[in-house]
Amino acid sequence: MATLTVWRFNTPAGAEQASQLLGSLSKQQLITIHDAATVSWQPGANKPKTRQLNNLAGAGALGGMFWGMLFGLIFLVPLLGAAIGAAAGAIGGAMSDVGIDDGFIKQVRDQIAPGTSALFLLSSEAVLDKVREAFEGQGEQPELLRSNLSAEQEEKLREMFAE
Repeated sequence: MATLTVWRFNTPAGAEQASQLLGSLSKQQLITIHDAATVSWQPGANKPKTRQLNNLAGAGALGGMFWGMLFGLIFLVPLLGAAIGAAAGAIGGAMSDVGIDDGFIKQVRDQIAPGTSALFLLSSEAVLDKVREAFEGQGEQPELLRSNLSAEQEEKLREMFAE
């Protein structure tokens, strides 16, 4: 089963550095990355920059559509003017049927602000102690915002990265 996690970093470059580290760990077969995307919000910028990490031909189009829709719901809707508000509301209402939780969207939107970044990661088969060790040397510790893990599993993951 794949795990979807959202990690927040206190710097605009933190998510990009983490994605490069995870790519290295993936090559060592310490984690399987099915898909990932980063959001980087520079201080003073009007909106964040997004980047999909696994951009393969066919799968990249579908993944790009998913990440684009998700980031559009999370970050672009609050920035739209009142004139587009009605259309955005209709699109948001239609997307609620897709299964993206409104609470998830609001929580991520509220916690990713200028000067921060986030990594959206769909992964499996992680050797957690090795992944944690790799992140310890990076200086900035990520904060787990959301996951599709059970509450108990999520708490263990938070504790492991807080050490």
